[in-house]
Amino acid sequence: MQRIKEILRSKNLRPTKQRVLIADHLFDGTDKHVTAESLFRELSSNKRDVSLATVYNTLHEFCKKELLNKITLDADKVYFDTNTSLHHHFFSEKDKILLDIKNEDVKISLMPKAPKGKKIKKVELVIHLED
Repeated sequence: MQRIKEILRSKNLRPTKQRVLIADHLFDGTDKHVTAESLFRELSSNKRDVSLATVYNTLHEFCKKELLNKITLDADKVYFDTNTSLHHHFFSEKDKILLDIKNEDVKISLMPKAPKGKKIKKVELVIHLED
């Protein structure tokens, strides 16, 4: 738990009971892709007392502090990725899961010019799979 508290403090986040609980689950050394709902269900099944609203708020706060990446697939489906390095994803439509693709495994040979007055910040590729 001390490691988790240090991670939160390093991002100027007060290590509240709920943040520590959620961070402990997310940052266990394994890269994860979660939705707020899937994380809430997992925490609830382990008898962890945290509301869905707290899970949503905490995930969004972790994104603001760059502890998580947010991947929006459509208006109804947002995933949170514990791997904050630049990489891409496969998305299985049937299984509703994201799988990492290493950045070096994707080669983009041509990029469109950004609109006037804008510059490209980053490129995230999601390849949708079907069975």
